[in-house]
Amino acid sequence: MSEHEAEKGKPNSIGSFSFWPLHLEKVFPVYAMGIPNPVLDSSLKNFDCFDPICDDVRNETKLEAEREPILSSFFYATILSHDCLEQALAFALANRLQKPTLLATQLMDIFSTVMKHDKGIQHSIRLDIQAFKDRDPSSLSYCLALLHMKGYQSLQVYRVAHALWGQGRKVLALALQSRVSEVFGVDIHPAAKIGNGILVNHGTGVVIGETAIIGNRVSLMQGVTLGGTGKETGDRHPKVAEGVLIGAHASILGNFKVGEFVMTAASSLVLQEIPPHSIVAGVPAKVIGRVHAHYPSFIMQQGKQ
Repeated sequence: MSEHEAEKGKPNSIGSFSFWPLHLEKVFPVYAMGIPNPVLDSSLKNFDCFDPICDDVRNETKLEAEREPILSSFFYATILSHDCLEQALAFALANRLQKPTLLATQLMDIFSTVMKHDKGIQHSIRLDIQAFKDRDPSSLSYCLALLHMKGYQSLQVYRVAHALWGQGRKVLALALQSRVSEVFGVDIHPAAKIGNGILVNHGTGVVIGETAIIGNRVSLMQGVTLGGTGKETGDRHPKVAEGVLIGAHASILGNFKVGEFVMTAASSLVLQEIPPHSIVAGVPAKVIGRVHAHYPSFIMQQGKQ
């Protein structure tokens, strides 16, 4: 079942999660269902005893190690030696971002501690990795997305930094933001608010400002900017609603809403509010059509439909 085929119901609010008891292959947390209040089997509520995403990551990693024996020690160290998805992700992120004055062991402790105690992040890292697997044709497996896709990795570091920002540890949060910008070329302010099931495709050049808000199930291509006009202070960044697709190198500047299920064409410059279900393109961007299906962020078609 694809994401856009599954999507039927009412959108969830930012930061909410939805699950569906059965999947055609196995039980997965399916953010795409859009069910406001699904009935959950009790086993679905505790990732410690039921974690099919983690199981798939481990099984895929074993297969990859068999296919490419020269990388078997790498796969063991990064994924197979860890007890849970959070630990594996923390290890991978720490080793990507380490530097002489910020050691991998320090970063590992930061990431694993936050992830271990934040159930919201535990849900988000799974919903995001499924978004990458479902929507990005180059994402061959969950494990390769976790290990190699800097859009996914940048997003998960943001989630940790956002939690630290909320705890008042702003200097550490900004240090993580700065390091991600140096290593991955992705700049997400830790105070921004970002929902679940997010795809940051390729990642290079993505900028998300301090007061930006992004709803659930949004897809952003490379080079996207959610910024201010440069003439404002305070709340000055865009508010992107559910199911939006923002094309490559599009810039959305200012404090206004981009409505549900909008498709923003590549290289557009958006300077004013966009109605729901609109297709916009140009410099400055204008409405050139309507989105006839829910969730352009699932279809990933960057042009007039």
